[in-house]
Amino acid sequence: MVPMCSAANSNDIKRRFKYWQNRTLISTIVCYAVFYLVRKNLSMAMPGMEEDLGITKVQLGVFLSLHGVVYGVSKFLSGFAADRFSSRHLLVCGLLMCSICNIIFGSSSSLMIFGVVWVVNGLFQGMGFPPIARLLTHWIPPKELATKMSRWNTSHSIGAGLAYIICGCVVSLGWRWCFYVPSGIAFLCVAFIWFSVCDTPKSVGLPEMDNNASINTNFNSGDSKKDEQIISASDELSSVEYRRLLMKKVFKNKAIWVLGVSNIFVYILRFAILDWGPMLLKEWKGLSLTNAGWIVAAFEISGVFGILLSGWVTDKFFNGRSQRVCVISLLLASFFVFLFWRISSAPPWLNITFLILSGFFIYGPQALGGVATANIATRKVAATAVGFHGFWGYLSTLITGLGVGIITAKFGWSYTLGFVFCAGLVGAFVFALIWNSKADGYDDV
Repeated sequence: MVPMCSAANSNDIKRRFKYWQNRTLISTIVCYAVFYLVRKNLSMAMPGMEEDLGITKVQLGVFLSLHGVVYGVSKFLSGFAADRFSSRHLLVCGLLMCSICNIIFGSSSSLMIFGVVWVVNGLFQGMGFPPIARLLTHWIPPKELATKMSRWNTSHSIGAGLAYIICGCVVSLGWRWCFYVPSGIAFLCVAFIWFSVCDTPKSVGLPEMDNNASINTNFNSGDSKKDEQIISASDELSSVEYRRLLMKKVFKNKAIWVLGVSNIFVYILRFAILDWGPMLLKEWKGLSLTNAGWIVAAFEISGVFGILLSGWVTDKFFNGRSQRVCVISLLLASFFVFLFWRISSAPPWLNITFLILSGFFIYGPQALGGVATANIATRKVAATAVGFHGFWGYLSTLITGLGVGIITAKFGWSYTLGFVFCAGLVGAFVFALIWNSKADGYDDV
């Protein structure tokens, strides 16, 4: 049994809490970045699969759409599981199975096996974000969540960027290596997560946070067994209370629904570039696949800085109201997509800069939508809420997968980019519907 803490050593409690907070943040950044390695590697393999196996853009779009929809449903259902079971176990199981799926996919040449395995991969990919959201809401207080969760959200850009860089380096050996190498890295990460992550402060002998302070150090009663019961009672919900909070904070909450719908449009803009970028740059701009991979990686890495800036701006200037920063950022991202689309005669370096700047601004809404959802739902049902939020985002893959494949095959890349630009504008309008909503929901739990 882990030793319990007392008020007499509150400085030690704070020191240990800070250590575990940082350890959890870093470990989950690594974990989710590796989830991306075994998800976004398909984009770099698609041109090779088209040439080697004769798979069409529409068929590739079907892979992307099916994977995305199943991933969205899995993310939603995993939210329920993550609120009730061990986050560490879910993360380890999900990443291990994704690694196995990648090995099978890379070893196959059957269209049917490709489809089935990539759908199964999407199923286990959904076990990534909800458990992490639960972890972070237990280790980070609400007033710091926008800044620190924005730091965590750099994992998306780091993981996707590395996927394009790593796969860009090995694709010359054949498209199958885009699956073998990331799966090997994922196997190593499974062991890392098992030994580096703990579910809650209580699990390492620390008190839970209260709703306002970073750490509640004034719980000691002098009886360590009684103290453990107090902490457990504050952290766990009965089934009846869980269902009541779920309905109130998630399914009957207007702000949660608006954030979910807006996430569709954020992901249309993001995934249209992320999933089809290498092929777009190769066919529309005449770049080599390796150079296209580096440019899409730059689109992703620029998002790291965009995420960090948006989180800081949210806490510094908007008092935690993430939705306001989302409106501004999505408008700017759409503006640079418009420039990339319409000023195609600009020098290549300038055109590429437009694309990279769109990545810089799109990742603010991508990160902060989840932050707002977790804060409004509170940590009691945060995993379910962000799973619900993610489900809406991945409905977009019906459009960015099969839809983009059909539009591009019939009309060309220019029409695709015009559609993406319009989607960004609509998304900004939807975010604006909750411009005046509260930053969190802890005052009416």
